[in-house]
Amino acid sequence: MKASKRTLLFFLILLLAGAALVLKTYRDAGEFKTIKSHFKGKEKLVSGVSSSEDITIDPRTGMAFISSDDRRPWFHGGKGQQGAVYGYNLTSPSPRLLNLTRDFRKDLHPHGIGLYIAKNGTSSLFVVNHSGKGHFVEIFDFDGEKLSHRASISGDLMSSPNDVLPVGPKKFYVTNDHGNRSKFGKALEDYLQLPRAYVLYFDGTKFQKVAHDLKYANGINMSGDGRTVYVASTTGHSVFLYDRNPGNGSLVLKRKIDLGTGPDNIEMDEKGRLWIGAHAKLLTFVKYAKDPGRRSPSQVLRITLHSRGNDLVEEVYLNTGDPLSGSSVAAYYKSTLLIGSVFDPHFLVCTMEE
Repeated sequence: MKASKRTLLFFLILLLAGAALVLKTYRDAGEFKTIKSHFKGKEKLVSGVSSSEDITIDPRTGMAFISSDDRRPWFHGGKGQQGAVYGYNLTSPSPRLLNLTRDFRKDLHPHGIGLYIAKNGTSSLFVVNHSGKGHFVEIFDFDGEKLSHRASISGDLMSSPNDVLPVGPKKFYVTNDHGNRSKFGKALEDYLQLPRAYVLYFDGTKFQKVAHDLKYANGINMSGDGRTVYVASTTGHSVFLYDRNPGNGSLVLKRKIDLGTGPDNIEMDEKGRLWIGAHAKLLTFVKYAKDPGRRSPSQVLRITLHSRGNDLVEEVYLNTGDPLSGSSVAAYYKSTLLIGSVFDPHFLVCTMEE
């Protein structure tokens, strides 16, 4: 074969390989899915937040904690106005939003949040904070009216924290959604689905890696008995289940649940079911993140776990991007479902028909 033909063949193979990679990326991101909106229940929008990326509910009181920040400036290399954690009491006849971090004077750009309830009944909220001075986990104590700041935790390993799971007054797990630190390296992880993310455990003194080789480690939560930790892998389209050693915090992979969609945050209900806000079309979500005029589907999954692995995965909510776009969390409390968004300046309050 002549050199010119070999060169042509090489470039043809390269072109076909590139096209195959693009098609695979679009398929894996869910871009070829047909979205048909459905939900059994009533829904209403509540405005007054910059976003509602993460929501967790105190099962004893019905108080919902909402992580809110103007996140779109992040895509342009800056940060928006001061973020906040809001309270929204679901047991009130007329719930209203209350800024619980109004007295926090440092830079606050909250991301994932986690609620810790001590044996004596007191509660603390752990908040991932992407401040101008670096990444922190802020620990607040809650008195029913406001969050009082107690501690700021940072560490070199925590380079891209996403969500936090408190397991003690000053102990927690945190997901690091990328292993790379550069913008280009993170993009490679996302589009090539590279397993570089990990989970950290902070024992009150130091950080250590306890779960490795994850594709975009996102939401994290734990079973009621503290023996199982759940981690969402967004670009891996799955949830990983780990056996947990409460003594030293170590995690051992037990199994994973394939979802066929991009899971974000994980919440639990009183029956031990997992509630997950998800992104049915990940590339569409990226476009929406850059442009509020683009809409991205909102999806909620409910997972009923079984010890033998025959887990039941149900899609309880799906829309094409309206009235809420880019769902990131679904928190359930007594037939009420709150659905939050990464960017929209409102969240959904849904009354389910069960």
